[in-house]
Amino acid sequence: MSDLRRSAEEWLAQDPDPGTRAELRAILDGGDEAALVARFGARLEFGTAGLRGELGAGPNRMNRVTVMRAAAGLGRCLPPGGRVIVGFDARHGSRRFADDTAAVLSGAGLRPEVFADPVPTPVLAHFTRAFDDVVAGVMVTASHNPPRDNGYKVYWADGAQIIPPTDADISAAIDAVGPVDALPLGDSWPVHDGADLYLDAVASLNLGPSDPDLSVVYTPLHGVGGEVLLSAFERAGFAAPAVVAEQAEPDPDFPTVAFPNPEEPGALDRALELATARDADLVIANDPDADRCAVAVPHDGGWRVLTGDEIGALLAEHVLRHTTGPDRLVATTIVSSSLLRSIATAHGVRCTETLTGFKWIMKAGKPSDRLVFGYEEALGYSVGDDRGVLVNDKDGITAALAVAALAAQARRDGRTLPDLLDDQARQHGLHTTTQLSVRVDDLAQITAAMTRLRTDPPTRLGGRAVDSFDDLAHGIDGLPPTDGLRFRLSGHARVVVRPSGTEPKLKCYLEIAVPVHGDITTARARAAAELDALRSDVAAAISGPPPRSG
Repeated sequence: MSDLRRSAEEWLAQDPDPGTRAELRAILDGGDEAALVARFGARLEFGTAGLRGELGAGPNRMNRVTVMRAAAGLGRCLPPGGRVIVGFDARHGSRRFADDTAAVLSGAGLRPEVFADPVPTPVLAHFTRAFDDVVAGVMVTASHNPPRDNGYKVYWADGAQIIPPTDADISAAIDAVGPVDALPLGDSWPVHDGADLYLDAVASLNLGPSDPDLSVVYTPLHGVGGEVLLSAFERAGFAAPAVVAEQAEPDPDFPTVAFPNPEEPGALDRALELATARDADLVIANDPDADRCAVAVPHDGGWRVLTGDEIGALLAEHVLRHTTGPDRLVATTIVSSSLLRSIATAHGVRCTETLTGFKWIMKAGKPSDRLVFGYEEALGYSVGDDRGVLVNDKDGITAALAVAALAAQARRDGRTLPDLLDDQARQHGLHTTTQLSVRVDDLAQITAAMTRLRTDPPTRLGGRAVDSFDDLAHGIDGLPPTDGLRFRLSGHARVVVRPSGTEPKLKCYLEIAVPVHGDITTARARAAAELDALRSDVAAAISGPPPRSG
């Protein structure tokens, strides 16, 4: 018997799920070696993003055995008797995984509590932070991944995602877990009913006055954000958004979108159609677990979908106008627009840049800093007031409410969100950003591209000289080491290249800033042309020998 077949038989012996047992038995009986390699040739690695992967049997898939092992490892890293809050979204298997987590934690002497129904990720993150006796939180979700995936995120007592070395400690504890059918299991635990604690906190935020006449169209993209967002808008005094009917209810198959990610082309099409029919003022979308927020606004007879950096710049200005004090801090990541630093300087507050991921944004600054706003370009925002941010993670619901408050203020002033973006461009220069993502079937392609760029970096990109090249694996500017590369170009331009932490993608983040002298339209056209040239050269650099001339 091969080692893989032996591992599969051992897995079968402990698997409590008849579905994955049947899947694996069929693979073994059919002699499908390729399927065995796919499931047992590697395993899902537990890291700062927890676990995320395709559903199925084996250690390289999300399933009940994988989840129970993760819960057992987590339990060994928590103080005995500690309280753990467990939430889950509406994906396939999420509720079962949440109950398995509670059973394992209860059997390990902890005090788990599980939400009665699917909840948005920010609700779980807020609950984890809100109680002094909570030692950790678990959210079963794969966020905006394809329907076949699920995942497992761990929050610490501060309501933020775990960072090193906690992730490594939990991973090592998982490795030491034996067969899950030998784990002691609890059979009952308290249940949370509803999101009122979170909604009360959202209602207390100082985000500016509401406007009951603001017309908003909303889509939760078949996710779990709808009910909570509608309640948040009602409590804040806004009219109920018109919800895209075909996408209103949670559906783990996400039937109307190719990918349930508001960043993907076509994801907002139905929302934009409804907004056009209703002559709406604003379109808002959450991803399936509602920790991200997308925005579109009327513009030039059509609709303009704002980039994550544009939303981040607008929300930063809005938050800073509604907060006070020299100890305020705003934070973003090294792949987001540098415009935030200029905005912070204009308001007399500190700005810091972190590695990608909200787990790092929430750790930004010094103990004396008060983080009032954090964002990443991938549509993630944490909004606060003079008390600091409400949720120590990205929160698409409070972000949506803040965008609505900002749009309402602009409407009262006879202006639009694009007008406000133009104001920022005139004051700080026009910062234009875009992304280039390359999805691969073989992760070795990503490794090869990163190695090529490290050993023979380009000297020119987009017609600009590469002034400096940073290998972020060595730790730069006080940042922890990470697998990434940064190119600073002549003028004000920047490229960052890194592997995605959650998907088989190589991601490139491009920024060009140009001064605005006179007509803003001319400046935008110039920036767009320069960004296209930069994108073309970066695409060539990651796929083959780097360009040597512009």
